[in-house]
Amino acid sequence: MWKKFLKKSGWTDIIISLIFILFGIMLISRPEAIVSVISILLGAIFIVMGVLKIIDYYSNGKQDNYLIAISVVMILIGIIIMFCADIILSAFRILIAIWIIYSGILNLQTTIVWKDYKSRLWLLTLLLSIATIGVGIYILVNTGAILQTIGVAILIYGIVNIIESFIFIKKVDNYLE
Repeated sequence: MWKKFLKKSGWTDIIISLIFILFGIMLISRPEAIVSVISILLGAIFIVMGVLKIIDYYSNGKQDNYLIAISVVMILIGIIIMFCADIILSAFRILIAIWIIYSGILNLQTTIVWKDYKSRLWLLTLLLSIATIGVGIYILVNTGAILQTIGVAILIYGIVNIIESFIFIKKVDNYLE
């Protein structure tokens, strides 16, 4: 049961890493367009949700007064997001950096397990984990990092995570038997 769960988890990590790789490539090739698209999509989602809350307010016979306040706030947030792509970029950069650091820390824990099992791959996973954490910290502290650099870092993260996931999937059979 655990072996199946761990293998499925490894393949899920690979799929997420492929999405990160694709996103990194898009950031490298068309950074401004990506930020604009994300801003427009997020803004539109908030505006639509606000409009739906207004419709809900009127369809419920104007009973829930909080719905009108929520809808106005959501519409305003949507408009701000659409016209303030820089805010979106900063928030996105921080979220990506936190995700990468978190992933590196989790991989560091895996390294400790590999070392306990006397695997020869523990040193490789240790180096890859440290590199992953380093990339995350670089993205977090470097507010002036150009979008292409972030794209390269995301691309590297995706590749490193795929390598570690394949190592993990391969070794699950050996250590859980």
